[in-house]
Amino acid sequence: MLNHQQIQIECNEIFTPEQLLENRGKVAIFIDGSNLFYAALQLGIEIDYTKLLSRLTGGSRLLRSFFYTGVDRTNEKQQGFLLWMRRNGYRVISKDLVQLPDGSKKANLDVEIAVDMMALVGSYDTAVLVSGDGDLAYAVDAVSYRGVRVEVVSLRAMTSDSLINVSDRYIDLEQIKEDIQKTSKSPCYTYRPLSAIGFMDEHD
Repeated sequence: MLNHQQIQIECNEIFTPEQLLENRGKVAIFIDGSNLFYAALQLGIEIDYTKLLSRLTGGSRLLRSFFYTGVDRTNEKQQGFLLWMRRNGYRVISKDLVQLPDGSKKANLDVEIAVDMMALVGSYDTAVLVSGDGDLAYAVDAVSYRGVRVEVVSLRAMTSDSLINVSDRYIDLEQIKEDIQKTSKSPCYTYRPLSAIGFMDEHD
């Protein structure tokens, strides 16, 4: 009996990448902002969020693109970034940062991502999940059983095997970094999710 990965490999041999994309139907995108930020740090790039949205949509019909992030509501630069995101194709889902005993700040939005993926089942055909967090594997498996195709996009070194195993397609950020990285002509906002100061740096 073939396991999930063997079936995926065989399907990828039968269908070209273009044919796979044609079968995506309506797409919903779910981005774990903090996870993506640290992946970009590992790659040594800054994300151009306009390019990212275009690359993830890939010419398919987009239902909605969600961006999940912790926020410091007193940080004006971060609020400026989030306003820019809302005006440029993203639905921003935010949660106040909680200060941990070691002084760091964190906001976990796994539950919000999982709930939104489930709540919208029936409204989209393909979910694009930008995260490597294995805690989301159960939600991915659940929406898959409801007939949704799931693509996981993340950096391989930061991605749980359990998440890859329940996805229909896995894309390593390393392979698409040229398509999504910021250039000198990119928008001026840079994502900084966890620092107490300087969440966003503005560049001239």
